[in-house]
Amino acid sequence: MGDVLELAPPGRGRWLVQNSPADRVPSHGTSRFALAHSIDLVPVDERGRSAPLRLSSLLRPEPPEVFPGFGRPLLSPARAVVVGVHDGEEDHAAHRGLPSVGYALTQGRRAAAGFAALAGNHVLLAVDHGGATVIVALCHLRRGSIRVRSGQQLAAGEEVAACGNSGNSTEPHLHLQAMTAADPTTARAVPFAFPDGLPRAGQILEIP
Repeated sequence: MGDVLELAPPGRGRWLVQNSPADRVPSHGTSRFALAHSIDLVPVDERGRSAPLRLSSLLRPEPPEVFPGFGRPLLSPARAVVVGVHDGEEDHAAHRGLPSVGYALTQGRRAAAGFAALAGNHVLLAVDHGGATVIVALCHLRRGSIRVRSGQQLAAGEEVAACGNSGNSTEPHLHLQAMTAADPTTARAVPFAFPDGLPRAGQILEIP
């Protein structure tokens, strides 16, 4: 399983890349919870903004509903079998500007609470990779949006859920990671890429 896993883009439209392993490994600053090769994709508008930026955005938390990407459909990035579903976590307020500083100080508490506290609502997909099974996790999903159930077989491009702001998330986005097992406390991260390669942080992906 040494080769890079190829995944299809997990959504359509325009996405801003953040925390990419194309820039550094571990991409999120830690190898805990098999995070080393994970990537964040933020849905943005035609101007590359996740939401209009107002003075109030820099001073206080915002409801996730003001972000146009909140609720954007998310797709299975490969032919897969659903092996885990976690729902019921709230889509909390988004934090930009000064509020993001205070929110960052609480990240350690969420990490201590385990993967579910970080991932929020999430789906785990089992993907065949050269005869081995890789688990792909789609995280920070919108509460109540998950359309799949454990044991369900999915085709690549089939709708799974909607983009949300649950778990350790400062604004609505998708966290995507691949790992060797369904338990991220014991699994190892698996490198992956999209058909056109692995984008860098700050890059805009246009997905038809």
